[in-house]
Amino acid sequence: MKTDQNNQANTPPETPPESGQAVSGSNPDAQDNPPAQGEMFEPIVFTYTRKQALADGVQMEATALATEAGFRIPVFLTAGVYEQYVKIPDGVTGQDETGRLWDVIWMLRHAIRKARSDARRLRVELYVRNFDEKPAELVFLAAEIGAVDFDDPRPCITVMMLDED
Repeated sequence: MKTDQNNQANTPPETPPESGQAVSGSNPDAQDNPPAQGEMFEPIVFTYTRKQALADGVQMEATALATEAGFRIPVFLTAGVYEQYVKIPDGVTGQDETGRLWDVIWMLRHAIRKARSDARRLRVELYVRNFDEKPAELVFLAAEIGAVDFDDPRPCITVMMLDED
């Protein structure tokens, strides 16, 4: 092995890695400065809390009626679910919002009872009549269990449209 004038070993120049090839040790600070205990992730840039979603009308709470149906944790609906399946469309007769909300909650309860015990997200099926001239149609919603809010880790259920998260 050749050495330079400071008795340091001469090493061949590094060749850049090919595209898509993994590079080990590419961040020299990573080994010298590991993350401190409790710092697994980067700093949070933005949060949108459930409190904000409720204040903005993006979600609504249905816990009072859900408690009557036997739920022991809070239940929330997205505005999409409320607008499409709880709010009474113009021209529809013989229905009220409390009854339509009860239908969503009762079918949520049924979906939970038949779901696997480890499921975090499940499908809720119910019939909804949005037109007097047409029979009720089968609709599909999603329900997910998660924390009440960013700073409140208690469990709750959120009912949403299938394409919402």
